[in-house]
Amino acid sequence: MVLAAGLGVRMRPLTNDGPKALVVLAGKTLIDHALDRLVDAGVETAVVNVHAFADQLEAHLAKRKTPRILISDERAEALETGGGLKKAIPLLGESPVWVCNIDAPWIEHGASALDAVAGAFDPERMDVCLLLAPTAESIGFRNTADGANTGDVFRDADGRIRFKAPGEAAPFLYVGFQITKLDVVADGPEGPFGLLPVWRTLSARGRIFGVPSPGLWMHVGTPEGLEAAEAIYASLPAGGAKAGRG
Repeated sequence: MVLAAGLGVRMRPLTNDGPKALVVLAGKTLIDHALDRLVDAGVETAVVNVHAFADQLEAHLAKRKTPRILISDERAEALETGGGLKKAIPLLGESPVWVCNIDAPWIEHGASALDAVAGAFDPERMDVCLLLAPTAESIGFRNTADGANTGDVFRDADGRIRFKAPGEAAPFLYVGFQITKLDVVADGPEGPFGLLPVWRTLSARGRIFGVPSPGLWMHVGTPEGLEAAEAIYASLPAGGAKAGRG
């Protein structure tokens, strides 16, 4: 499941005439960066939800040969992360599934980050397994009013995560890819709702885990974030961006 129905408000003016998913980074659209990662991880079919500029996004996706693309249509109403995943359940088949955002590309250092998450996912112990990155080694992530990056979660020795309390600084960030069981949203409310409250409930039950992976992680949610990421890609040795697969 590729979550691509957001309005991209913080990315304006780049999203005044098109969806955030089609913003270009290092010669490739953000959604193609995400889809290429999934293909590398063995994904053969991806469900993409659409809302703003849906026709543009569908036309772009129709040009891809892999993975096979199915569209979850949210033209009438954007359903946020949880509501969008719930609506797409009939298209997704049996859980667990990958779920990903489109605005957190990365340059890998060593082994595949997605392979690490897939290898760690244990449906007997967990309902969700998040891909994490070290807070200190990530670029463009800002979650305080003064523009600082204080992370998202703590991780214990077994991999279980705890979300930070107000005023805390956490060592890890969630960077937009996860494996999840679909029943975590199946009983969610009708209409829009987010995944974060679901995750917090699962955390209290000890059912959400995280896997950190080395790499250079970037958040491309604003024009400034895009500019910083472009500079990083431009600094790579010849062929480095291709090797990193974005």
